[in-house]
Amino acid sequence: MRPRLLHGLSGVSVTLLWVALVSVRHRTPALSGTAPGEKSSRLRALALTQVYIAVKTTQSYHGSRLTLLLDTWISRARNQTYIFTDGEDQALQERLGSHLVITNCSAEHSHPALSCKMAAELDAFLASRLSWFCHLDDDNYLNTEALLTLLSSFSPTWDVYIGKPSLNRPIRASEPMSNNQTRPVQFWFATGGAGFCINRKLARKMVPWASGPNFLSTSTMIRLPDDCTVGYIVECKLGRRLLPSPLFHSHLENLQALGAAQLPNQVTLSYGIFEKKLNAIDLDGPFSPQEDPSRFRSLHCLLYPDTSWCPQQATQ
Repeated sequence: MRPRLLHGLSGVSVTLLWVALVSVRHRTPALSGTAPGEKSSRLRALALTQVYIAVKTTQSYHGSRLTLLLDTWISRARNQTYIFTDGEDQALQERLGSHLVITNCSAEHSHPALSCKMAAELDAFLASRLSWFCHLDDDNYLNTEALLTLLSSFSPTWDVYIGKPSLNRPIRASEPMSNNQTRPVQFWFATGGAGFCINRKLARKMVPWASGPNFLSTSTMIRLPDDCTVGYIVECKLGRRLLPSPLFHSHLENLQALGAAQLPNQVTLSYGIFEKKLNAIDLDGPFSPQEDPSRFRSLHCLLYPDTSWCPQQATQ
C-alpha cells in the first residue's frame, strides 16, 4: 500500500506526508498550537531575503570547492549567503566582503573545530533577525527555488528543524547528571553533510545550549560533533523533533540513484567519494564528466540556462 500511496507525489508532497505521519506518531510539540484550518490561512510565500544561508568550509578548500559554489548557486543567492572559514584569504575577502566570516576556529576536522564553526553560524543568524537559518557544507549545491517552496509550506507557529537523517535509527549518547552519573539518551539529527534548516522560533529556544561558548560546551558534554549536537538540543532539551525530508542529499548516499527528472525538485545535492568511487548525480551535458566531475555546472545550466557561461546548447 505504501508504494501506491507515494507514487506520483513530488518530493515536497512526500516530505509533508512524512511530517504529518511523524507528528501523529510522536505527537511532536512543534505542531501544537495550530488551530484547525490555520495552516491554509497563515502560510505564505517565503522570500529568499528572509533566509540566512551559512556555508562551512576550511582554508584548504577555498580554491577547489568554493570557486565552484560561487560560480553556480551562490551567484543567485550571494546577498543571503555567508561563508564561515578558518583562514584568511585576500582574494576571497575582496570577492565576498563581509560575507566571508573568518572564525577563530581550528582548521582541524575535529568535534571541537566543527562545533566552533557551527556556534559562529548560529550566533550570526540570531544577530541577523532573519526568519530561517540554513546550514550547508562546501560540497553542497543549494537549489534556492526548491528550498523556498519547502520552507513556505510550514506555518510560522511551528518550531521547525528539517533535514535528512544519516542513520535509520536515533543516535545514542550519554548525558551527564548532577550526581556524577550519566543517563542514556537517544535522538534524531539531520546530517550536516546534506544541509538542514531551522526557523527563528526554534533557534531562539536553543540559545541556552547553542549561543556563544554554550554550543561547544554542549558538544563536549555529549562527545558528539556539531550536527549531532543540534539534534540533541532540539530533541533532548526542547522536546522537539527533526522533520525528516528526502529532498536533502549528502555524498554519503548513492547520488546516481536520483533520476534526472527529480533533480529540479531537490533542495540540496552533493558530490564526493562514496565506496571508493566518485559519487555525483547522473546528468547528461552540457559539460563532460571530465570538465565537470561534480556535475554542479551542468545542473546549474539545467536550472538556469540563461547563465552567461552555460554553453549555447543548454538554452535550446
